[in-house]
Amino acid sequence: MKYTGWPDPGDLVVGKVDEITDFGVFVDLEEYEDRRGLVHVSEVASGWIKNIRDHVTPGELVVCKVLDVNESSQQIDLSIKDVNEHQRSDKVQEWKNEQKADKWMTLAFGEEMTDEQYIAVANELLAEFGSLYDGFEQAAIHGAEALSDTGLDDDEVSAIVETARENVSVPYVNITGYVHLRSASSDGVDDVKAALEAAEGNGEVPEEVELSVSYVGAPEYRITVRAPSYKVAESALEASADRARATIEGRGGSAVFHRERQTEDE
Repeated sequence: MKYTGWPDPGDLVVGKVDEITDFGVFVDLEEYEDRRGLVHVSEVASGWIKNIRDHVTPGELVVCKVLDVNESSQQIDLSIKDVNEHQRSDKVQEWKNEQKADKWMTLAFGEEMTDEQYIAVANELLAEFGSLYDGFEQAAIHGAEALSDTGLDDDEVSAIVETARENVSVPYVNITGYVHLRSASSDGVDDVKAALEAAEGNGEVPEEVELSVSYVGAPEYRITVRAPSYKVAESALEASADRARATIEGRGGSAVFHRERQTEDE
């Protein structure tokens, strides 16, 4: 997808070096339809430039900062030197992600998708998530629920979720906690077993979360959570421990939850 409008001053843009002259570099903007900018020689690199071609080559992909935009004269002034390496790396990755998302749009809606439909769907994702890629990523993690606040219809939501879950590599985090379960009753083994089953979820674990409970050494049990973010993982871990505690305390036992493994002496 290429934008039909204009970038704003201060924006970072991805471009390809098209023409090099003694006074500057003309750059075709990869994210915008039929937009071209000029990097004046003084904005190519810091310090004195003896030969501008020592710093850029035709066809090179560059990240530039937009200095000024004059729509009436169709002029965009750019700077390469004002972009640090961290900004460059992040912007290139963002651009590559949007290229992936552009392909996913075609996979979701087919080659016959009209420009009007593409723009309508893209605008909904951009308004809600800021980028097409983030929209697909959230759809892969949370399913249709992630798109509930958009204006997309049910068929569009289903197409995006299905495509996202087949193509998006979701980043995951892993965290671990430990719970000590004790019961002094004659049915203590059953009490602990019920608490462990509760910890595992009883169908209450969110779809995007993987949760498992394993034996460490009586009375200690390990709860391991794999989730798409630390916030989601921490919430799932806490809920798991709370379920175990409520179950065993309801049977007259006790539960103690902690993040790090503890010994009996502790």
